[in-house]
Amino acid sequence: MKPPTYLSGEEVKGGDRISFHGEPGEVEFVVTDVTGDASMDWYVNEHPGGGIMITAKGFGSVFLPIAAIDERLEFVSRKNSLAT
Repeated sequence: MKPPTYLSGEEVKGGDRISFHGEPGEVEFVVTDVTGDASMDWYVNEHPGGGIMITAKGFGSVFLPIAAIDERLEFVSRKNSLAT
């Protein structure tokens, strides 16, 4: 399955810093295919195509199906993936 992207074109990845409805937040995880982990597979089974779990100030944790990624979810920055 093709990974989800923000409207701006960047691929959505766990740990991304985001803005959701103008509130700061972070992507907790991305799930697009069955993984064998029942807790993650539930999201794919309930929302074909998968989606992303975010945490945003004022909203708490929110699961967004792939089809719900719109202008309310904005990419801000990506965590540095280099180990220090």
